[in-house]
Amino acid sequence: MAQLQSILDATSSFVWGPWLLIPLLLATGIFMTVRLGGIQFRTLFHALWLGLFRRTEKGASGGDVSHYQALSTALAATVGVGNIAGVATAIGIGGPGALFWMWVTGLLGMATKYSEALLGVMYRRPDSKGEMSGGPMFYLRHGLAESSVFGGRLRGLGTVLGFAFAIFGAIAAFGIGNLVQANSVADQLNSTWNVPTWATGVALVLATAAVGLGGIKSIGRFAGAFVPVMIIFYIISTVTVLLIFLPELPGAIALVFTDAFTGTAATGGFVGSGILIAMQYGLARGIFSNESGLGTGGIAASAAKTEQPVRQAMVSMTQTFIDTMIIVTLTALCIIVTGAWSESGEEGAPMTAWALDQALPGGLGSYVIAIGITVFAFTTLVGWCYYGERCMDFLFGRKAVLPYRIVFIVVSFFGATTTLELVWAFSDIANGLMALPNLVGLLLLSPIVAAATKKYFANPNWRDPDASPPPLVDVR
Repeated sequence: MAQLQSILDATSSFVWGPWLLIPLLLATGIFMTVRLGGIQFRTLFHALWLGLFRRTEKGASGGDVSHYQALSTALAATVGVGNIAGVATAIGIGGPGALFWMWVTGLLGMATKYSEALLGVMYRRPDSKGEMSGGPMFYLRHGLAESSVFGGRLRGLGTVLGFAFAIFGAIAAFGIGNLVQANSVADQLNSTWNVPTWATGVALVLATAAVGLGGIKSIGRFAGAFVPVMIIFYIISTVTVLLIFLPELPGAIALVFTDAFTGTAATGGFVGSGILIAMQYGLARGIFSNESGLGTGGIAASAAKTEQPVRQAMVSMTQTFIDTMIIVTLTALCIIVTGAWSESGEEGAPMTAWALDQALPGGLGSYVIAIGITVFAFTTLVGWCYYGERCMDFLFGRKAVLPYRIVFIVVSFFGATTTLELVWAFSDIANGLMALPNLVGLLLLSPIVAAATKKYFANPNWRDPDASPPPLVDVR
């Protein structure tokens, strides 16, 4: 077991190290940001309005859920353990400067997420029951084959990349989307309220079955109603901490920037962090949290009722903004202003709980984290159930969806009741193997993303979805 753990750790360090995924993710984010003219900065407020206030596209068809429900499903899958435990791990090992590199993944990742969503909608297809299915497996296989840019010359490569993504995605869903989430919930409830892990396992099975067996429409309704409540609850809690520690906030923000480029050593028993360590942990945990580059955003976007890929792409990129630039930032700043990263002696979620306890009376911070992890992890579990089943539909057809859902639901019980020393390393590797084919595909298909974007914004009435008919963007 120890030898296997060592092999997995070494593999994970290579996949997420400075020579493979991190430079590829950064390069893709930078390239798409430049090629799309800083789309995430130019249209952010309009995109937030579309997703959170407009919510639906008038007269739209061809999908299963609204803009808002597609966004909520993506948020449900990404706002999870990574926003609490993952951020604490990054700050604890990488120092406060890790937050700066999380911001980098968020800002650049918005352009990546935009591209994933646009291609997801453009190349989606209905399955045998009429539900929309899309994502990297479809735009890799069909996009590279159909694109006039390559004249069909990359058909074979696209097929290999598409099937590779679907295989890794279906497997990864059991790791980061299931076992890790269920185990985190069980551990937190057991340590906070002495809830037996088997009881948590049973509750997760029943709750996941109630939501997940209904497919994307059930998940979309649940996410649309529940996700905003959980996010607002967490924001109120963390903002309260920051208000109480307001005098320390300017210094904490300054430390984030200085530590990112000087590698200030962490103290209080934590590993010292050089610039490369701060960068590595900040980038890896930032991507783990917002999933920009993994391709999952394209799967969620494909279910949206829309006639316009660009419009849904703008909505989808706000998920990365909300996840990283708001929720991750609030968690990290609480850890820094309270000194939890250097004084608590804790790691992961207990570090975040210690930070909140410094401001909230009666150990309330620990209860906030217990509730937060429970809700965040459950919604992530449900969201990844959908991602996994779409991968299975691509690989084996609709007949594989229900069996996959059932197995996924049952596995959550074992995640809650089993010690998972190997799962984190396995999950990092599986996520990395998902990202590789997706990022290659995004770079190859970037001419299509750029052309569709240019055509859409050439319409002078693009800001008013009712006044102007959706411009044609089929530039394949």
